[in-house]
Amino acid sequence: VQLQASGGGLVQAGASLRLSCAASGRTFSNYGMGWFRQAPGKDREFVAGVNWSGGRTYYADSVKGRFTISRDNAKNTVYLQMNSLKPEDTAVYYCAAAGDGIIYVIPAPYNSWGQGTQVTVSS
Repeated sequence: VQLQASGGGLVQAGASLRLSCAASGRTFSNYGMGWFRQAPGKDREFVAGVNWSGGRTYYADSVKGRFTISRDNAKNTVYLQMNSLKPEDTAVYYCAAAGDGIIYVIPAPYNSWGQGTQVTVSS
């Protein structure tokens, strides 16, 4: 499956952004989807994940209560709604797909990745 992430930008602390990840090429509803992020000089870290049906979600503690992941299998798209953004949320955000439909919190099981979208939060 091919993934195209979009929606990043430069915002002030406390603002909101919604990231989108459009999929093409395979049956999107078979895939577990994750959002990861990577700040300069840091490892790529898990942000949020959703299983194949959308019935299960999982979040990193650092974003729980502020970010919401969702998917629309009819539109082959996964979303990340980010509210109450903080400067420490600044990173390149990547969407990823896992072929067995499960949520993983580490990058290795994901076999498709989007190109990344920059999110910058100013204080």
